[in-house]
Amino acid sequence: MSKQQLVILLVLYMVATVGGYAGFTMMNGRAGSQTAQSQTDGQTADAQNSDAALIKIDPAEPKDQACPLNGAMYTAKEKAAWDTRRPLAVMIENTPDARPQSGLIRADVVFEAMAEGGVTRFMAMYYCDAQRDDVTLAPIRSAREVYFNLASGFNRPLYTHVGGANTPGPADALGQIADAGWNGQNDLNQFSLGYPTFVRDYNRLGEGKEIATEHTMVTSTEKLWAVGTKRGWTNMSPSTTKVVKGVKTTVPGTEWSAGYIPWSFQDGAASTGSTNKISYEFWDGYKEYGVQWDYDAATNSYKRTLAGSPHIDLESQKQITAKNAVVLFADEKGPIDEKKHMLYTISGATGDALVFQNGAVVKAKWSKKDRQSQLLFSDDKGKPLAFVRGPIWISVIAKKTTITY
Repeated sequence: MSKQQLVILLVLYMVATVGGYAGFTMMNGRAGSQTAQSQTDGQTADAQNSDAALIKIDPAEPKDQACPLNGAMYTAKEKAAWDTRRPLAVMIENTPDARPQSGLIRADVVFEAMAEGGVTRFMAMYYCDAQRDDVTLAPIRSAREVYFNLASGFNRPLYTHVGGANTPGPADALGQIADAGWNGQNDLNQFSLGYPTFVRDYNRLGEGKEIATEHTMVTSTEKLWAVGTKRGWTNMSPSTTKVVKGVKTTVPGTEWSAGYIPWSFQDGAASTGSTNKISYEFWDGYKEYGVQWDYDAATNSYKRTLAGSPHIDLESQKQITAKNAVVLFADEKGPIDEKKHMLYTISGATGDALVFQNGAVVKAKWSKKDRQSQLLFSDDKGKPLAFVRGPIWISVIAKKTTITY
């Protein structure tokens, strides 16, 4: 090889290296991730900007359509949008280094339980409040058995996660998802989707604040629904073909909500009750995951505090609130393996619950007939409990846990 050829090869190598580094840096920066988000699944840049409205709502348009997940009232335009989709069930982590999260404030329902020894995680349900604009969701984390069981009550939602527990035994969430036939039907695992539906944003908490890789996975509601549409996982399940005595027969799909049992709802009214502050820890002494709810009579809602500070949404910088703060007591087992996985007996079980709403507390019962059945709540008279219309937050904790209120 001549000296001239060697110089040319060296120059080409340097150009490729610098270009690759620049591309990697942009992908890991906030500006880079937003650029990537604006090009996913054929959507426009506006659809990927959480500040850009997807549906323009006339202030005079009546809100007379009830959300089937939490009873909140929306416009006919918003209902027309959610009617073409099925709910999202999204795994969002809660380690201190991952806070503040993105998108929890826009969930219709949130489930909170311990994923592994002492560390809680969220499964946020998106359906109604996420129609008017795209909602950034982060950081996305892995699947766990208790959340899969709870998600199953919503008739095959688009279950969104980054891998999951796969240790042989009862905590094998990925195995249970496969056994239930969710793979290829409604499972949105980042391992099989990747970029650009999911993007790692190393600057999601701001320039100069270093965070570990596991706290960086970002997606959005519109990205996830776009994948669902592309795969035929809309409000209707895909049609199937059966062969009976040599004859092919097409079986049409069904609406996702067929057989779904919605909860009961009430309009709610501010109360002067004495339950103005509720606090609990999932494990005694794990104050980093300690929760407090403060009742605000002016809005008839509960403001959430996490680890002693207001629980803030990253994008809006607003404190997370709920109309209903539920504490569900269940049998707890674990840590059951070297990864400290926790188990909660939910499917095929019943138990007690405390439902905080309207500034008061309702001592309730919960039941879940089997994995596919919806989680149901009843009041002290055995009648279906009516949730106040709006966000519902359900904390799953051990029976022995002390709740102060």
